[in-house]
Amino acid sequence: MTTDLSTDQQAAAGRPVRVMVVDDHPMWRDAVSRDLAEAGLDVVATAGDGEEAVRRARACSPQVVVLDLNLPGLSGAEVCRQVVGHDPSARVLVLSASGEHADVLEAVKSGATGYLVKSAGREELLDAVRRTAVGDAVFTPGLAGLVLGEFRRLAAEPPAPAAPVVPQLTARETEVLRMVAKGLSYKQIADRLVLSHRTVQNHVQNTLGKLQLHNRVELVRYAIEQGLDDAV
Repeated sequence: MTTDLSTDQQAAAGRPVRVMVVDDHPMWRDAVSRDLAEAGLDVVATAGDGEEAVRRARACSPQVVVLDLNLPGLSGAEVCRQVVGHDPSARVLVLSASGEHADVLEAVKSGATGYLVKSAGREELLDAVRRTAVGDAVFTPGLAGLVLGEFRRLAAEPPAPAAPVVPQLTARETEVLRMVAKGLSYKQIADRLVLSHRTVQNHVQNTLGKLQLHNRVELVRYAIEQGLDDAV
């Protein structure tokens, strides 16, 4: 049975998040899948190599792909590019043994929404998957600052010759976008603006649509390029 409900609508309806686990180590893949399933998430597929991951993602349309970077065949970064390219609503949470800056930045540039190292605990992983499903950018402590720093570096580069027309955002959308650029979570933004978590999500989704962006990571980069992270 198919559905046209968004990820946030499905969460509101109490439906479990659809997750796919991709890792070339069977014991690790099975352990992560088991932890997710026992926590009430719907593990719709698993895969042990890059090509298999892309095929199964297209077949079962997971909301969140928990993805290792070191895979046989296609690399994790290439899997991420193909999965998000095929379904921009899919969110990728990298779960890797590597905390190297180059790996983190490559994953984000490939479309990953978040990045955890495998030393993360069970509860940290479960929280990260749930937050990824509703659009939060989740990173192992210390890595979020790296990503923001890279976006600021890219924003400082000379602009492209032809700048696109910037869609008009409402005052509230701009205010929320400014806080997203500063790295605040949806809950923190909701608390500061005295809004509900859902209202903040709606503002972010509306802004993504207007700017023709796919996820929160792209939105943060856009906001930094516009200088909104430096605004008061």
